[in-house]
Amino acid sequence: MAAVTRIGPGVYLVEPDEEGGDHGHQIVYVAGSRGGTWAFSNGRVFRPAEPVRQAVRSRAAGTVQSLTAPMPATVIKVLVTNGQAVKAGDTLVIVEAMKMELPVRAPADASVKAVRCREGEIVQADQTLVELE
Repeated sequence: MAAVTRIGPGVYLVEPDEEGGDHGHQIVYVAGSRGGTWAFSNGRVFRPAEPVRQAVRSRAAGTVQSLTAPMPATVIKVLVTNGQAVKAGDTLVIVEAMKMELPVRAPADASVKAVRCREGEIVQADQTLVELE
């Protein structure tokens, strides 16, 4: 279990309780768009679970996964290039939003198929930054 405290519009502090182990606190950003609600924490975007049939299909070999901007932001640093192998948790792009730097991380081991952003570019929520395969 965890304690969740609203600290601003769409910004929450999540603190684990003593029974849940001490993994430290996290800041979570929550927003809504036409496609639904999403959350951003620790460099990852979380969306409501997709139906099982789509989830199984998305893991098929050769499937391209798009990593998108979690919110309107400015690309501060692009840390990968086309064809580069990345490991789960590697930071691929750093964006700045609301005066905070937010890392966009690889969700799994993969290869960079395409980099769809450049440093200094202003990107919108859900805009593709990097494609992995």
